[in-house]
Amino acid sequence: MKIKRTSGRVPNLSRMQRHAYGAFQQGDLDRTEKLCAGILRHRPEDFDALHLLGMLNFQRRRMVEALRFLSQALKINSSSADAMSNLGLALHATGRHDEAISSYRNALRLAPDHPEILYNLGNACLEAGRIDEALSSYDGVLAVEPRHVGALVNRGNTLLRFNRPVEAIASYDKALAAMPDHPQILTNRGHALRRLDRPAEALADFEAALATAPEFPEAHFEAAMTRLTLGDFDAGWKAYEWRWKTGAFARHRPQPRSPLWLGERPVAGKTILLHAEQGFGDTIQFIRYAPLLVEQGAKVISEVQPELQPLLSQLEGVTVVASGDPLPAFDLHCPLLSLPLAFGTRPETIPTAIPYLAAPAQRLARWRDRLPPGRPRAGFVWSGEPSHKNDSNRSIALARLAPLFEDPPVQCFSLQRDLRVADSDVLAGLPNLIDLGSGFYDFADTAAVIALLDVVISVDTAVAHLAGAMGKPAVILLPYAADFRWMRRRDDTPWYPTAKLFRQPAFGDWDSVIVRVGEQLRQLNRDAPALGFH
Repeated sequence: MKIKRTSGRVPNLSRMQRHAYGAFQQGDLDRTEKLCAGILRHRPEDFDALHLLGMLNFQRRRMVEALRFLSQALKINSSSADAMSNLGLALHATGRHDEAISSYRNALRLAPDHPEILYNLGNACLEAGRIDEALSSYDGVLAVEPRHVGALVNRGNTLLRFNRPVEAIASYDKALAAMPDHPQILTNRGHALRRLDRPAEALADFEAALATAPEFPEAHFEAAMTRLTLGDFDAGWKAYEWRWKTGAFARHRPQPRSPLWLGERPVAGKTILLHAEQGFGDTIQFIRYAPLLVEQGAKVISEVQPELQPLLSQLEGVTVVASGDPLPAFDLHCPLLSLPLAFGTRPETIPTAIPYLAAPAQRLARWRDRLPPGRPRAGFVWSGEPSHKNDSNRSIALARLAPLFEDPPVQCFSLQRDLRVADSDVLAGLPNLIDLGSGFYDFADTAAVIALLDVVISVDTAVAHLAGAMGKPAVILLPYAADFRWMRRRDDTPWYPTAKLFRQPAFGDWDSVIVRVGEQLRQLNRDAPALGFH
């Protein structure tokens, strides 16, 4: 959620171009274009006319033309900081972030410490994931213009990328002092408060944003997750539908040629398509509703990620299709995460027919003899998808868990399919943590190994959901402000009755969680005789 402000910087125009410049300033782009074209007929290398046409086309979102005119202008006058900066804007708008960054840096050599160029440089760096450079750029802006609202807001956004929500809130507060009641800033601030597990304060910010902008999708969506965190499912699931109007979801909104079903009509005798919309874990968690529709007399088709299709195909009465494959005809459709709304789900009515997933027999046979016999078995997952927006909170570096595997009281197995470089190096030095995940083809393999374990210990990622869906004892390691589905201040979850939740007692405190994991492993060893181990 970024606030952008482009400079719209204009050149110093000669007297002959003033009419064109005046028309541009008045927003008369057609007249500006005609005047500039006339100038170029007589002077094809007129820098000011070329530059003005570049800016004009940028405003009209005609980026190919904007880039062409700005590049031509710079060939004539490569010492123009304005043209160099505006070229950066056009490159940035076309997603060519690295080239935009280079252009902005060239402009800054010509106009050192210019706040708008620094600001646009920060925006490009932030979108390119170069967050150290982004923060440095915003700090540079604020050194010159301490009340620059865009820099204050995007500095807060950058600090959140560094997982520094307290500092982010301070930056948002300064922005709000300059622009009180701004809905985007309030929403960003509320999001930072959610990171600190301060949901009541966050909700107040979202409600304040909606008082100013009642149709603001991001505020509705953030409020939805906050209400769900607090256990207010009635309001939470209803507001969660606003996700489709947010920037993050709008481009992924499904467009089936059939009515959306949200529980308002009977489904008996109808064919309904359920479609995955987010991550693997979300699909595993909410596919539990598919059998309920079968019980109501519907023919159910579930479109899921290809990696999940072999596993979920075992759902009785459900036709499971991999995304991208042809779909049978259907009468209604519903996104998976809209099913709790459709069923009027409350915490006490969450469907808990556990297990609802099981490993395919062929995969079980493949893995059964590959796990050594003996002591109880524990499987570990310590990180999720690096691109996840909250990865810095929910994932743990393997190095922090390494002491658990020095002399473990049980057999320990890695279920981590995708290893980060640093974790791969650490894993190679942990002989007591046996790598199985690198041999997984899809989630059917993961399920087969989980079926052969005594406990799964995982951060909040798909494997945790899979263990819970299979009814396997699971320990889910959660950050201080956990995802909305885990609610607050409880060590169990109605979504998965066989799971325990180990939460950080303070922001960023994984060490005490890891101590509890060690105690859990020792308890598993003590329980070995009751489990049939000798």
